[in-house]
Amino acid sequence: MVEAVQGLGQFDYAGDDHVVPFQVEGLDVRGRAVQLGPMLDAILERHNYPLPVARLVAETVVLTVLLGTSLKFEGKLIVQTQSNGPVDLVVADFSTPDRVRAYARFNEEALAIAEEQGLTEPQQLLGEGILAFTIDQGADMQRYQGIVPLDGATLEEIAGVYFRQSEQIPTKVRLSVAELLDRDADGKPRHRWRAGGVVAQFLPETLERMRQPDLHGGDGDDRDLVEVDDLWGEAKVMVETIAADELTDPMVGPERLLYRLFHERGVRVYPPQAVYDRCTCSRDKIRDVLASLSQDDIDHTVVDGVVTVNCEFCSTSYAFEATEVRPQ
Repeated sequence: MVEAVQGLGQFDYAGDDHVVPFQVEGLDVRGRAVQLGPMLDAILERHNYPLPVARLVAETVVLTVLLGTSLKFEGKLIVQTQSNGPVDLVVADFSTPDRVRAYARFNEEALAIAEEQGLTEPQQLLGEGILAFTIDQGADMQRYQGIVPLDGATLEEIAGVYFRQSEQIPTKVRLSVAELLDRDADGKPRHRWRAGGVVAQFLPETLERMRQPDLHGGDGDDRDLVEVDDLWGEAKVMVETIAADELTDPMVGPERLLYRLFHERGVRVYPPQAVYDRCTCSRDKIRDVLASLSQDDIDHTVVDGVVTVNCEFCSTSYAFEATEVRPQ
């Protein structure tokens, strides 16, 4: 059974670029599901990334959207990697209530070698390093940051470790990205991206039931084992059965997927939340940053009396007369 609440009709499906919150009361599970389409295309087409890099950015965007839409305050979630792989930096951020942006930095030579060797999975492109989850509640509030090592695990696995260490909430994440080749209304070849994901969290009333086995400390680790709660064990198995193409198939959609997973337990879906490809940069913000630099720094960026700044996220170019941005 799929139950709709708060004005969402049972057959009013969310569609692409809408996050669907859900609850499975019989399993003490809450979560969110999403499929991304046009919004993702807009982000990736702007940068014209090589296909392996585009896939990595898309997966990072899905993860950021799933986590960012859980924020209950005005602020921003930033998901950022720093690593030694061919793609040494990926940044995606979600600004409440609905703005998403992302970009990646990569080494073309190292990427070409990785492609020749068939090492193009997201975790292979990243290599070793860190993945930081930063929550920014504004200028008057202290940032919170959780850091998880990049050690060859997938982004799904890394997200689970983050929640285990930082939030202490049993969490299961599934992510998938698909490249579609079809034709538009005029019959011309068209390339599109789709991505989808689910995050499920175990939130029982009794905190003791949320206890999880500690992460293994290595050979000879004889720590006591903690049994996983039966309901969470059942929910995890259900989420793990999701096939990659189910997460991206437009004929399935989040609501149908949730029904497939939890219909025997009953799942309640809530009104979907739209997300948009919207950068947070502006001319005023860029001017303020430039004005905070030293005169020497400004002088090194002036060309023919003009300072030009390109936003890495949206590729918008801002030009300022040098006199506009002189340090105060």
